[in-house]
Amino acid sequence: MSSVPAFVPAQPGDDDPPPRPSRRWMSQKTLIVVFSSVAIALYGYDQGMMSLINTNRSYLRTMNISEDSPLVGVIVSVYYLGCMFGAYIASSLADKLGRKASILACLLTSMIGDFLMFVPGIYPTESDNAWDGGSLALMIIGRIVLGFGIGGIDAVIPVYSSELSKDGSRGSALAKEFQANIAGLCVAFSLNLGLTYQLGKDSQWAWRVPIIFMQIFPLLLLFIVRRLPESPRWYVSKARMDDARAALVGLHGEAQADIVLDELETAQREEEDERIGYIDMIWYKGSQFHPSVIAIMGQINQALTGYGAVSVYGPQIFELLGLGVREAEWTTLGNYVVYFFMMTVAWKTIDVFGRRKLMVWGSAGLAACFAVLAVLGGISVDVLHSPKLSVEILGSVVLFLSTSIFGVTWLTTAWLIPTEIYPSSARAQGSAISVIIWGLSNCAVTFLTPIGFNGLKYWLFLVFAMTNTIAGWLTWLFSPETGGRSFEENQKFFISARGDRSWVVKKVDGGKFLDMPQSPEEEQGEAPKDNDDAKGGPTEATPLLGGSIEPE
Repeated sequence: MSSVPAFVPAQPGDDDPPPRPSRRWMSQKTLIVVFSSVAIALYGYDQGMMSLINTNRSYLRTMNISEDSPLVGVIVSVYYLGCMFGAYIASSLADKLGRKASILACLLTSMIGDFLMFVPGIYPTESDNAWDGGSLALMIIGRIVLGFGIGGIDAVIPVYSSELSKDGSRGSALAKEFQANIAGLCVAFSLNLGLTYQLGKDSQWAWRVPIIFMQIFPLLLLFIVRRLPESPRWYVSKARMDDARAALVGLHGEAQADIVLDELETAQREEEDERIGYIDMIWYKGSQFHPSVIAIMGQINQALTGYGAVSVYGPQIFELLGLGVREAEWTTLGNYVVYFFMMTVAWKTIDVFGRRKLMVWGSAGLAACFAVLAVLGGISVDVLHSPKLSVEILGSVVLFLSTSIFGVTWLTTAWLIPTEIYPSSARAQGSAISVIIWGLSNCAVTFLTPIGFNGLKYWLFLVFAMTNTIAGWLTWLFSPETGGRSFEENQKFFISARGDRSWVVKKVDGGKFLDMPQSPEEEQGEAPKDNDDAKGGPTEATPLLGGSIEPE
């Protein structure tokens, strides 16, 4: 087994070493929480932003399209194609130049894409100009470039966060960040709705202002990114040991820094003999093919829940239940607010019940909710032939409930699992694969949903009921429980699966990965698992903050 290379001091031109501990207005732990949360909120803001832009008449005239044109879905969905390529590029940068450098590049890219979306058809004395098709082309280009930036953020931030979180609280840490994601969605939709209410759907500023307002997020992130610590795991992988130690000291002080650094070096030596590339992850004989299938399946299953459509086309979905346009818009805002507060339940439960149970239960609940919505839609359209208040209220309550179920059970889990099942040398690539599949899946969903509105009407709810049933069944069969276990312990599932010649969870290692671990002894046989009490500090597998990333 090869050893970790001798320490190579940072040379001029290398990334600046992490700042030494000093008196600050905010601790590094708190700064990590703020940064990661605002970055994830940027992704949520885009979803909420497009909901009402899609129905703004000035916007539609500028794009020279009708509200029921398939191009409405195309403009929304090409963003996800950009996310795919952005995830791949950002993950490569994250491994070569560091997590921080990759995030910085993604922020600058997202600002450029957002500006390109703002300018189509704009003149000092004129609005709604299609520029002979140039406005539509520029909007599509802007959406793709924005996708490059935000897709990269989506790929790198979960990895960055999980590498700085304790094993028993990784889910809680990421769920809190995704609560910020929903906060971003709420801010975007509220701003959009307020401007639409004040200026009307024929005002160009009702759709341009929400777009340019997005710049606040990356500007704020650029302001604080230089004060963030780089991942000590990444420093160790590049043999920059004093930088790794400095980052650890900044995170939790001198006393624990050397203990954790020793653990990181040990883990690096164990993984160093196996260099992992994308071929190893997507080729069926590759060493990381099985984890990649789990990551891919999780994102496809999340898309099958249908909530990419609810986030982007919320008002139109409420209209399917019989609500008028204005009522549907305000009800959508209420739905998003409830969504935000229910995310508190997500970060309270994800590390208690585990990922697997939440996803299976969530799929069952969502399938039931969408089946009820299909019945209510049929009653409103085909039986009553007109909107009925009782149907509208009951349908809205069920849709609120289904949104809450999704937030608690599916929103975080599909993003968390890919950060838990790969070795350190493949974690960034694994997260990138997850984002690429998320982009493809949501591209398909957001493109097809407007077509479903026009062709299937309320039957679209029945389609979502069926896809949720499929998602739950696939999760129950093949997705292992990764909560409460270290990154290294989760690798044992895939080793055992090869030995047992099965990918079905209940047939692997006696079904041990069906549930959260009950005790350390059960997880490691007769040898108790090392913990903070035994060693006087956090282990490498429970790494860097010695606890969840929480404000001090």
